[in-house]
Amino acid sequence: MTAPVATALRGPSTSDMIGPVPDPVGPFEALLEGSYLAVPDEIPGLVDRHAAGLGARSAVIYLVDPDQRWLLPLPSESGKPIDEVSVDDTVVGRCYRAVEVLDSIDQAGDRHVWLPMVDGTERMGVLELVFSDGGSGDGIEIRVFSRIVAELIMTKGGYGDFFEVVRRRKPLTVAAELLWQLLPPLTFGTDDLVISAFFLPTGDLGGDAFDYGVDLQTAQVAIFDAMGHDLKAGLMVTTAVAAYRNGRRSKQDLVSIAGHIHRTITDEFGSNQFVTGVLASLELDTGRISCCIAGHPPPLLLRQGRVVKSLGSATGMPFGIGPCSASFEEQLEPGDRVLMYTDGVTEARAASGEPFGLDQLVDLVARTAGDNPPPETMRRLMHAIDEHNDGPMRDDATVVMVEWRGPGTAKLEL
Repeated sequence: MTAPVATALRGPSTSDMIGPVPDPVGPFEALLEGSYLAVPDEIPGLVDRHAAGLGARSAVIYLVDPDQRWLLPLPSESGKPIDEVSVDDTVVGRCYRAVEVLDSIDQAGDRHVWLPMVDGTERMGVLELVFSDGGSGDGIEIRVFSRIVAELIMTKGGYGDFFEVVRRRKPLTVAAELLWQLLPPLTFGTDDLVISAFFLPTGDLGGDAFDYGVDLQTAQVAIFDAMGHDLKAGLMVTTAVAAYRNGRRSKQDLVSIAGHIHRTITDEFGSNQFVTGVLASLELDTGRISCCIAGHPPPLLLRQGRVVKSLGSATGMPFGIGPCSASFEEQLEPGDRVLMYTDGVTEARAASGEPFGLDQLVDLVARTAGDNPPPETMRRLMHAIDEHNDGPMRDDATVVMVEWRGPGTAKLEL
């Protein structure tokens, strides 16, 4: 009797759960099959080996660092050192910035093809494939291969620290570690909607956060700024985001969600602590946006590259001080952008004491938007704020841009 019980408790083996798998018939199937039981550290070797099915001699994965200034190579099985490369002034960086496939032939006659690695619309890095004697592989196949590699990094990253260790060029505080685990991807896009965000300082983020949730009918977006800049502020803003998600997933309206956040902050941190924020809900088919502002700078409405207005002339009390008891609506036009930001953006100061200011924020958004994808606009904007600021940031700085493209617009390309 003992043996059967033990067998039952042990359960099926991994191979039993997966079931019989036919022999891989191509590089995609072979890579996926080889990855099922792999730890994150094994992914670079798997990608390098299975790239041969595309005709490539070798493959290198570059992951972008949190500041999006450098592309860091994952170590190869051969142990051959590979240099990190700049996002701003290299061909590999241009592939990342413009989200386009680039290639060149070196002096030995080998062709190097660089492909953006994108998870949905979130830029993760660049995949480099090297082909001997000028070969380049099938265009569609190598694009699909790069997307599979991106998906493997996303899924396997949750099981170990390998990718994060490579990406980090500087240490993170405990508060930043907490918030990085909480935040959604920096970019989300569909044909009629793009949400893109960025924040500073990436390694010492303390009290800022943002969140969003999108379904077929509605995009819900929020930005938060907790009192202080330390682990306690991080815990408070994390609680605000958790309460926001809890209310949102319970299908509450904006005012009810705001009340839920307020009560949660008060119950957990007392009446002398607070979090400011903006809650927004956008109807995707009509462009009607509703907002609830809790002691926070009002969002800006940008139309054709210039600010039309601030959304909301009056704001409610911060969460933890008083409930935000009212919301308001605004009708967007196709192509409109709504810009949410925390006060750390406009309060960044140069050595002369000059603040970054709202006018400069608006001007930079207008100038950098141009032909750049939304995530590249955010990257350049936040780097400009970082370069304007003298010394360490005095406060967290976060920007979230929501672009409503409208139904029937041209297909989104990132």
